[in-house]
This record gives sequence, C-alpha cells and structure tokens, in this order.
Amino acid sequence: MNLANKLTVLRVLLVPIFIILVIIDSFWANIFALFVFIGASITDYYDGVIARKQNMITTLGIFLDPLADKLLVTSAFILFVGIYTLNVPAWMVICIISREFIITGLRSIAASKNIIIPANMAGKVKTTSQMIAIITILVILVVNSGITKFYYITPYELLEATGWQHFAGLILIHAPYWLMLIATIFTLYSGISYLILHKSIFSEQSK
Repeated sequence: MNLANKLTVLRVLLVPIFIILVIIDSFWANIFALFVFIGASITDYYDGVIARKQNMITTLGIFLDPLADKLLVTSAFILFVGIYTLNVPAWMVICIISREFIITGLRSIAASKNIIIPANMAGKVKTTSQMIAIITILVILVVNSGITKFYYITPYELLEATGWQHFAGLILIHAPYWLMLIATIFTLYSGISYLILHKSIFSEQSK
C-alpha cells in the first residue's frame, strides 16, 4: 500500500474516533473532535497531492478516497442533528446525503460507459461550503461547552443578557442553521448542475 492510500485509510480510521468524541460532547472532547476533523481534512488534501505527483493513483485509492470523504462529512452532519443547541434541521442533512447518493449513482452509470465525470466548479464550491460549515459548527460546539464548563451558563441564557453577550448568544444559537442552509443550497445546486450537464449519460448506449 502506497503512502497516498495509507493517508486515506488513516482518514477512514479517524471517522469513528471523531464520532465518539462528538457524542461525548464535553469541552475537551469537542476540542479533540475539531482537531481530528481538521487533521482528517488535511490528509484528504495531501493524499491527492502525493498520488498525483508521485503517480500513485490506484484502483484502491480511487475507491477509498471519495468513500473516506463521504464518511467523514456525512458523519459530522448526522451528529449535528442530534445536538439540540445547534438547531440543525434533519431535512438539510437528508438533502445533502441524497445529493451524494444521486451523484455517486450518476458517476457509476458513467463509469459503466467508460465516461469519467470530473469535478466542476459547483462541486468544489459545495465541498468548500460544507467544510467551512462543519469546522465553524465544531468551533461553536467548543465555545458552547466552554461557557457551560467555566461560566455555568448556556447559549440560551446569554440571550437574556444585554450588549455583546446577547449578540454572542444569537450567533451561537443561529449561526449553525444558516451555515447549514448555505451548504445545503450549494450542495443541491451542484447536484442539479451535474445532472443537467451530464443528462445525456442516461440515454447513451453502453460502449
């Protein structure tokens, strides 16, 4: 197994660790969850760079890399739904995951016809918006657990205060929803753009 694939496997192994840390939902667990997610995201960047520069692109890597990405991202979104302070609606996560299933199916059909569907700008924007949303929400989790641990208050109690504390409470409570909404919109747009751009695949004869 080459270095690029080892990094991909490492990312897969980090997923259950990330899940356990978020479920624990304590101040230190949330901090470690944030660093685990960032570390896994960094391996995603470097395994691709190494594979291309050193010509290490393999069938195993082609299979594992998108699988590792989807496991990491979808795990985070599903976990966020279960944390009441984040106010992340389940329908947004369902839309995001459904898009991934649909485009994976599209790529499978294309592959059966010897057609490769490359990532386009909409897909890259989708990925960027999702990563920004997840990392920012993890930071909010750290802050939420931090103020509870050290100041014995919740984000909702900040709303009862005045000045900057009230404003901070608004951000902590409502930011996850809007971050997820933006990520959902970009995700759905990218999915629709892929389907429209490659709709001919459904009518083409297998080669």
